[in-house]
Amino acid sequence: MYGIGVPIVDREGRKFESCRPDSFKGRFSNEAALFVFMLRHRASRHLSGVFPSVTVLPLFACDIVRKKNFLWGNSTIMTGILKKGLIALLIFFCSNSVFGQADSIDFFVQNQMQKRRIPGLQLAIVRHGKIIKTGNYGLANLQDSIPVSDKTVFTINSITKAFTGVAIIQLVEAGKLKLDAPISEYLTDIPDTWKPVTVQQLLSHISGIPDIVNEEEAVLIADDPEEAWEKILRMPNEFKPGVKFSYNQTNYLLLGRIIGELSGMSFQEFITKEQLEKAGMPKTIQSGFGATKDIVAYAAAGYQYQKGKLRNMFFSFPPFLQTAAGMSSTAKELADWIIALQSMQLLKQPASLRALWTPAVLNNGETSGFSSLLNGYAAGWPVIKRTDHPALAPVGGNRSAVFVYPNDDLSIIVLTNLSGGMPDVFIDELAGLFIPDMKEANGFGLSASLRSLKIKLDKVGYKNAIEEVKKLKKTKSGFTVTEKEINGWGYKLISQKRIADALEIFKLNVYLYPTSANAFDSLGEIYEELGDTEPALKNYEQSLKLDPKNKNAEQHIEKLRSSK
Repeated sequence: MYGIGVPIVDREGRKFESCRPDSFKGRFSNEAALFVFMLRHRASRHLSGVFPSVTVLPLFACDIVRKKNFLWGNSTIMTGILKKGLIALLIFFCSNSVFGQADSIDFFVQNQMQKRRIPGLQLAIVRHGKIIKTGNYGLANLQDSIPVSDKTVFTINSITKAFTGVAIIQLVEAGKLKLDAPISEYLTDIPDTWKPVTVQQLLSHISGIPDIVNEEEAVLIADDPEEAWEKILRMPNEFKPGVKFSYNQTNYLLLGRIIGELSGMSFQEFITKEQLEKAGMPKTIQSGFGATKDIVAYAAAGYQYQKGKLRNMFFSFPPFLQTAAGMSSTAKELADWIIALQSMQLLKQPASLRALWTPAVLNNGETSGFSSLLNGYAAGWPVIKRTDHPALAPVGGNRSAVFVYPNDDLSIIVLTNLSGGMPDVFIDELAGLFIPDMKEANGFGLSASLRSLKIKLDKVGYKNAIEEVKKLKKTKSGFTVTEKEINGWGYKLISQKRIADALEIFKLNVYLYPTSANAFDSLGEIYEELGDTEPALKNYEQSLKLDPKNKNAEQHIEKLRSSK
């Protein structure tokens, strides 16, 4: 029986010897101390046989909160009684890991959740072919205060495309398909303009075929799926195949049809048989391909912030598009899938894995992807192409990500229930706990010149960015920074919630590149984010002057003028 004598530890591992509220002084907020005190006296009926005595709080805190009706309205997090400090406390309390005791990884994850206001998160880490860490954090369902657990499944959105890519490579190994073959060899009822497109171009989003989904609204281009298909057949191609990267759901609709034609079964059946069953993924199999439309046992709810308020979010694609985004899974099962993939349980030859993970090359010899970080796209797998610690990085719904670092024998899976949680932004830093030179504090991801500037600015402050660049140009041989990398650094600082520092970096970019429309556009954007209308307008107007075709600047100018 657990009672008042059960020890409680703080984040530094120090035990509380007393159950009085003043024993928590200096370690948590006053509200948190009172909350823990209350929980301490309610512990005995929740804990028996659940957790080792030294980690008693993580699970039952959520249960008490639910019973006391402290929190969770329909769409906002913790209003009224529970303040910001206690939000962090509950993220910590509603968390548990395979080790049973919080470690530096847990603290890192909890900090990111607090910064990004992520309700629930699931983690798995693979090192040298074995799962070395799993963790469940926060709440899967806010309305009913249900904690994330090993049973919780998360919608993985476009990470589904990575499974589709594996399925295509399996058909290549079976001799039924060639990546460089035109899709007209496998599909006949398609427009003539689509026929020269290769399978590889579909996989890597460089086909030029029009998109059946309105990406801004995340809906089909027509209400009825059949009507949407008929409409897309009549639309012209957006560009010649191989000219550029353009994310496109029609590509994966067609890949699903190719899988069905060549395998003799639906793509859902083929992926289940050839991947999910082989990798041992029962929860993923049970969850199916219907995303949030289907009733899925232990499914995490989906959320997004709209005008600062947390709202429910629902998502589904019709069956013919579920190769693009339909699956749900757990972090642990995705880790098992990565292990099976890298150990040749799903593919037969190492060359097939290289084909799966090699980014497509555009007609101009370059690679391209979503961003400066995700700068390539392979067979369903976004690629982080860089000299140090390259990675494969399937991402889904701005809420979940799988990062595989093949040269480092490390994989990290982070699933969340917040659209906009953006775990791909912080997984590299998490990897830095295993690979020290990947830590942002060491300037990982920046060029040598930008890294030297960062080290300086971290010491003297980012308001001195222009002056420090002047000095470095005089004193450091070969010092050079490009407009593109400065811009990318600025947006990375925004993702880290370092808005004031990002502003100074965007100012630096305008100073160094006064003829760049993009530099002024970015500066206008951050001023707008800060609510500074006049400088935002001024910079958008300069951007439009430099590039009269800049639709983004045009739209923001109209918006800002109308709001004055």
